[in-house]
Amino acid sequence: MLAVSPQPQPSRGAGLTAPDTFPPSQGCSVSLSQVEQVRFVRDTMMSESRAISEAVAFASSACTEAAQRVAECAGSVVLTGVGKAGWIAQKVVATMASTGSPSHFLHPSEAVHGDLGRVQAADWVIAFSNSGRSEEVVRACEYLKSQAAGVIAITADEANPLAELADIVVPMGRHREACPHNLAPTTTTAVMLAIGDSIALLASRLRGFGPADFAKYHPGGALGRKLCCVDDVMRGLHECRVSPDHLPVRDAIAGKTPERRSGAVLLVDADQHLTGIFTDSDLVKLLQRRQENSLDRAINEVMIRTPVVIRSGRPLAEAVAILSERHISELPVVCQDGRPLGMIDITDLIAAGDVTTTEVASPILPLHPTNHETPAT
Repeated sequence: MLAVSPQPQPSRGAGLTAPDTFPPSQGCSVSLSQVEQVRFVRDTMMSESRAISEAVAFASSACTEAAQRVAECAGSVVLTGVGKAGWIAQKVVATMASTGSPSHFLHPSEAVHGDLGRVQAADWVIAFSNSGRSEEVVRACEYLKSQAAGVIAITADEANPLAELADIVVPMGRHREACPHNLAPTTTTAVMLAIGDSIALLASRLRGFGPADFAKYHPGGALGRKLCCVDDVMRGLHECRVSPDHLPVRDAIAGKTPERRSGAVLLVDADQHLTGIFTDSDLVKLLQRRQENSLDRAINEVMIRTPVVIRSGRPLAEAVAILSERHISELPVVCQDGRPLGMIDITDLIAAGDVTTTEVASPILPLHPTNHETPAT
């Protein structure tokens, strides 16, 4: 069993978290002013924060050893705990699952009623118990020790039955609960969560788990969208205005219009390579300069040449950064040989919440600058 460093003294809350703040009689309500209520909330948060800081101070090689076992685990990581510790275990399961460590939760009471069959020889077990004396957890681990690859205990110290059963003990230290009566698990569960997350994230790093891997496990929600690629959110060519670059301006912009309004025309040569882009802002500028005669010129004479583009397969976050830094509204998506595949339109990203109007609005010009570089003359 791994040796651990000495434990810190129990942390104490401040102010209203002192145990003698409230009368001992049960069911007796306490009148607190708004200031006192705010102080109580802050004291509770500070109590948990101090306890985590103390746990950081003596974090040892036991944590890294646990993370290495998780990273190298050929099976699944099985987490268990009862009561509030069980809920912490379930949260850490979620963290591990999304960061590349296959894992699941095993309720200790259900374990001894048939669910021990969920645990295989290649699995590692992580058991959460502050006291290390939770009867259900200790009993389940007595069986799991010989059934799994090993048991990791996250508990107060080594002087308890759970620690004696474990192959690796990750000590938490002993901490006073933020509860005024030092009863409801609060501070201790905060420390458990911090330790569990640190083990999960170190294991993820040891596995070489990156953003692309994370995206595979998290395709939904805001995080999933941020990690998706441009192909997943772009408007395909059938939804874009596309025109040969030799047509007159008026014909190019009056061509087939897709159902969704687009603020730019993608211009291509005879081989369908992207040669330029012409935006609504470019048209407005021609009219503002009273260059109506330019509408009869070939659009390749007034289009934006060498527009800023993004390659197919690049992450959406990269497209958002380009739109924001360049203060542009349309970004063509091209394949490796330069043929357009579609376009990222800023209005779609704003509607989906990927960006806000303040992220893309120019601080100087009332209109977005014409896309990208300089127009042909």
